[in-house]
Amino acid sequence: MSSLQSVDLVRFTDDIKAWGRALGFQHVGVSDIDLGRHEQYLQRWLENGYHGDMQFMQAHGTKRSRPEELVPGTVRVISVRMDYLPPDASFARNLSDGSLGYISRYALGRDYHKVLRKRLKQLGDKITAALADTAFRPFVDSAPVLEHAIAEKAGVGWTGKHSLTLSKEAGSWFFLGELFINLPLPTDTPVEEGCGSCTACMTICPTQAIVAPYTVDARKCISYLTIEHDGEIPEVYRKAMGNRIYGCDDCQLICPWNRYADITRESDFHPRQVLHGQSLLTLFSWDEATFLHNTEGSPIRRIGFDKWQRNIAVALGNAPYDEAVVTALREALPHATALVRPHIEWALAQHHDKKSQDGQSRQLQRLTRAVTKGLPRDA
Repeated sequence: MSSLQSVDLVRFTDDIKAWGRALGFQHVGVSDIDLGRHEQYLQRWLENGYHGDMQFMQAHGTKRSRPEELVPGTVRVISVRMDYLPPDASFARNLSDGSLGYISRYALGRDYHKVLRKRLKQLGDKITAALADTAFRPFVDSAPVLEHAIAEKAGVGWTGKHSLTLSKEAGSWFFLGELFINLPLPTDTPVEEGCGSCTACMTICPTQAIVAPYTVDARKCISYLTIEHDGEIPEVYRKAMGNRIYGCDDCQLICPWNRYADITRESDFHPRQVLHGQSLLTLFSWDEATFLHNTEGSPIRRIGFDKWQRNIAVALGNAPYDEAVVTALREALPHATALVRPHIEWALAQHHDKKSQDGQSRQLQRLTRAVTKGLPRDA
């Protein structure tokens, strides 16, 4: 085991990157801990209230933008990327079928927090075994960490206009993880920004949540509304949600850089068939025990059964008119919780309107045929 004074840190950093790739990370970069520019941006974002109900975004003061305050002794952050794009490419088709429940790609497999954190811990242990002076702590979206800012400084990618990290080799279909470390490793150079004049993500957003380039108002974002938001979903956004019941991928699906994304090597991230492409009626029929069983080891479980039903009720309201949908909603209403009930009532109102409009349309068609039938042939 070596000491810090005896190690060539440039060569040692190359070893760390090789160990990281062997553990399944597609990119490993090193960032310093000066996030001052990003701290100013975070403060403005919070002052605008764009974090919505996510009080954890401001609860830790400057720890989020000052890694050395979160983990004393930290002088560098190792940023890693792990691709999660599964081989099944039917996502866009599922999004266009209003009778199916659409779940964001990242959430269809095993909980990424567990997968990445375990590998980061292994990487940290590998470094410690080689260098006695090492102290580290892994994070995967589980603490006040500016992961996109760190990834940007570590050369993993640039921050896109949708606020996600983008890479020319991988698009945005990847998870990020961080290893806070006390070693003064040589840092990587940020990559050149690649969005240019493209605004496809801003244009496609169903709720126009990307209020300016690189700025997302979470209060409008479907991912926030279906996952982080604990209350009623504002009516103004319910129709725009369509059949999205957990998260939203629109800004990524439209991004030109995602044409270059590779399929994941991790079978843990492959879609569970019990979740992927299932009908809304099937998903809505689950009781809480079934929900907990089918989402075991999945990031979906953390939203809880109430929010799951709330989201599906909205999606059922947006589904094509079907008596089976109306029956399912009516049967669920008497037993619905205070959170779910208003969304079922809204969904039933949507189907009442659809039935009325359908009846009016058929009546108009009959009148048109009758009038046309009575006209002279040369009219």
